[in-house]
Amino acid sequence: MDINHLLSRLAVALGIGLLIGLERGWKTREVEPGRRAAGIRTFALIGLLGGILAALAQASGSAVTEGLVLGLGFAVFAAVFAVLERDADRAAGSYSATTTIAALLTFALGAYALIGDLRVAAAVAVGAAGILAARQDLHQWVERITWPELRSALVLLAMTFIVLPVVPDVTVGPGGGVNPREVWLIAIVLAGVSFLGYGAVKIFGATRGVLLASFAGGLASSTAVTLTNARRASAGEGAPRVLAAGVSIATAVSFIRVLAIVGVLKPVLLLLLTPALAAATLVAVLHGLVSVYSRGDGKSDGEPKAVEFRNPFGFWQVLGFAVFLGVVILLSRALGNAYGANGALLGAAAIGLADVDSITISMSRLVPEPLSQLAAAAAILAAVASNMLSKLVIAVVAGGGRFAGEVAAMTVACWLAGLAALWATLALGAG
Repeated sequence: MDINHLLSRLAVALGIGLLIGLERGWKTREVEPGRRAAGIRTFALIGLLGGILAALAQASGSAVTEGLVLGLGFAVFAAVFAVLERDADRAAGSYSATTTIAALLTFALGAYALIGDLRVAAAVAVGAAGILAARQDLHQWVERITWPELRSALVLLAMTFIVLPVVPDVTVGPGGGVNPREVWLIAIVLAGVSFLGYGAVKIFGATRGVLLASFAGGLASSTAVTLTNARRASAGEGAPRVLAAGVSIATAVSFIRVLAIVGVLKPVLLLLLTPALAAATLVAVLHGLVSVYSRGDGKSDGEPKAVEFRNPFGFWQVLGFAVFLGVVILLSRALGNAYGANGALLGAAAIGLADVDSITISMSRLVPEPLSQLAAAAAILAAVASNMLSKLVIAVVAGGGRFAGEVAAMTVACWLAGLAALWATLALGAG
């Protein structure tokens, strides 16, 4: 290693120590000098010490010797610093391992800055300093979090990072089959949307929380938003009109998502799809705004009441509905395949009950052969309409009451607006 390279890496090691030491020094800034084990100067020297020791280990020229030098050096440093910090804690009447761990990490990062990737070392140092600086916020967050919230977060993380990688990514079953990985992804989306809604309501309040969560959830699955809001409306966890407004917002986002997919894959279809979906989007957004900001005769359902959620999401309910959607996809694809290319409209409507995106993608790829632009656009619109029907069924079965009535009104209004816009588009095209 040339001298310039060595000095630059030692500078990074020193910078890592200064960064972490700045946070540690600021925490103990009111302590008199000489009455604290480590501050900004000490941590700067710790980072530099790690770098120098790594440089000495590299200079040995042997991998075995290098490992021994680093290992023994780290062990000696850890022992000395732990004793000093223990005595400092005793003198201060405190009990904490944070400064000791921070010092060990600083030493290790200083060494890694010499023998490893500088970007990784710097990034970890910044992350560590951020965690140390967020002590009060993290402690307050831990005090506020409930066991159901923690359990649900762990379940969602396990579903995503433990189970998902091992779920088979193969197609099984007749008629094009269904992919188990896709079904599990549906379960993750359902759980994620439910958890997102829970957190948004807790942070932003009933109305804004529901609307923000529904908007974000609609980017992934408006069906998941509908199921989540329906269950909460049935359980009394929020005002039905606000939860229905969330469904309207998520539905509007789903329309825009369809247009975005078509715009990327087959822009020529936008001429036929945009008027109908834009009209339906406008109606859905207006319905959501009216549901939130108008009081009408629903005074008993006026200002949103305090929301008490029992659980961010129910794992078995989420999994059961995901499996149900997987069965619907399987049967719908079998039905579509049975009718061949001439049954594209019927197949799209059937599959659209559970999944609009797959129809949008597949129909876009079938233009201009074997489908015409009009046939592909009609199939996509049929899928969108049938998906709205499935959400209406969910609202009636799982939500009921005023929630179902609001969703039904929005659904019918979107259908009528889309049909009117499509009729006008075709009439102008024929003229």
